[in-house]
Amino acid sequence: MATLKERIDADLKDAMRSKNELTLSVLRMLKSAVKYKEVEPGASALDDDAVQKVINTLIKQRRESVDQFKSGGRPELAEKEEQEIAVLQKYLPQQLSAEELSALVTAAISESGAQGPKDMGAVMKNVNPKIQGRAEGRAVSDEVKAQLSKMS
Repeated sequence: MATLKERIDADLKDAMRSKNELTLSVLRMLKSAVKYKEVEPGASALDDDAVQKVINTLIKQRRESVDQFKSGGRPELAEKEEQEIAVLQKYLPQQLSAEELSALVTAAISESGAQGPKDMGAVMKNVNPKIQGRAEGRAVSDEVKAQLSKMS
């Protein structure tokens, strides 16, 4: 099976051939971000997990931009950012449903012996390795907060 970087390269070539400007610009930006990470001091070639972390960072940046554009009255720019998010999400594992996320958080709470909101760090430390890119960090922390606040 091809690595994530090979898949991105192949999709980039397809986007060039089909003249898909949106996909082309997003994949070029993604390749650039991956390359930038690889040339950082002490870094080496990125594996699929590291590439997924780069993709998650880019998605997070786009979500923040969407919020800013919407609050600034620029819905057309927010729409463009949302389209870029959709392209980037194709390279992440299947995202967890709300029910699956809730179940993982519930299990992590019982495993860590959390008593309330003050134990959020322990729960997050327990649940994050199980999620690994299949849910956005903000969604995970919101779910943990919600479940822990019900306990107190």
